Amino acid sequence: MESTRQAKIARLLQKELSEIFRRQTAKTHGVIVSVSQVRVSPDLSIARAYLSVFPSDKGQEILAEINRSAKTIRYELAQIVRHQLRKTPELSFYLDDSLDYIENIDNLLKEHPAES
Repeated sequence: MESTRQAKIARLLQKELSEIFRRQTAKTHGVIVSVSQVRVSPDLSIARAYLSVFPSDKGQEILAEINRSAKTIRYELAQIVRHQLRKTPELSFYLDDSLDYIENIDNLLKEHPAES
């Protein structure tokens, strides 16, 4: 069960990380990266950010690039949230493929309509 504090910090990190990635869209050659969810550990030391990448075929490539620059992103995030958080959590990024999963299910349902 996630505490209220964890939820507030997760929302703050999601908002600020989204803004950081929005500013870097020009550097990623038109690939849009959005933060779909952030989960914070109970001791607030680790944050797992789930990223949605469009177009999705470049997801692994962009995720690898983001993981290489994770320390820079954490530093930039720390500068933004330094008045709200005493210590910025360590960041780890994961690819959120839930939209691809939903699209796959929709396609399967369209191929095999329910028979009444």
